[in-house]
Amino acid sequence: MVRPYRFSLEEFLRLPLPERGVELLRGEIYQMAPIGSRHVDLVDRWAEVLLRTFSGRARVRIQGPFTIPPDTYLEPDLLLCQLKDYRERYPVPDEVLLAIEVADTSLEYDLGRKVPLYAQGGVLEVWVQDLTQGRLLVFRGPAGDHYREQLWLSPGEKLAPLAFPDIPLEVPW
Repeated sequence: MVRPYRFSLEEFLRLPLPERGVELLRGEIYQMAPIGSRHVDLVDRWAEVLLRTFSGRARVRIQGPFTIPPDTYLEPDLLLCQLKDYRERYPVPDEVLLAIEVADTSLEYDLGRKVPLYAQGGVLEVWVQDLTQGRLLVFRGPAGDHYREQLWLSPGEKLAPLAFPDIPLEVPW
C-alpha cells in the first residue's frame, strides 16, 4: 500500500526549504503561488495601518509564520499578536489576536484550507481580503473547523478587531 508521508512540525522546520512561500497544513507541504503587485500593495497598506494603530499594544507580523502544533505552519500576510518575545519560537493560536490573508488567486485555498485550520487551532479572528470581489470577509468565534460569525464588508466600511473593540479600522482597497 502506498501512502503519502506526513511531516511533523519539527521535521518540516528542519527541511532545507525556501525562506518564504511554503506552508505545512496538517502534515502536507504546499508551495504558495508568487505574490502579485495588487496583493503586495494591499499587504503594505494593511501593514501601515496596523503598525500605526497598534504600536505598543500588539505585535504586528508582516508575512511572518505561526504554528498550530503538531503539524501546521502557516504564513499569513499579517498577524496581530500579543506583545511577547518571539525570538526563539513562532506565535501559536492563543497568542494571535487577528490573522489577515490577502487573496487573489489563493482565495479558494485560503477559504477552503486555511480558514478551517485557523478555526480548529482556536484563532480568535481571521480577515480575508478578497481582491477578486473587492470585499473583506471576516470570520469570528472559532467552533470546530468553522467560525460562528461571518461578515462581509466593503472598502471604506469600518470594523474593530475583537481584541480591540474600541479601535475601528477602515477596510482599504
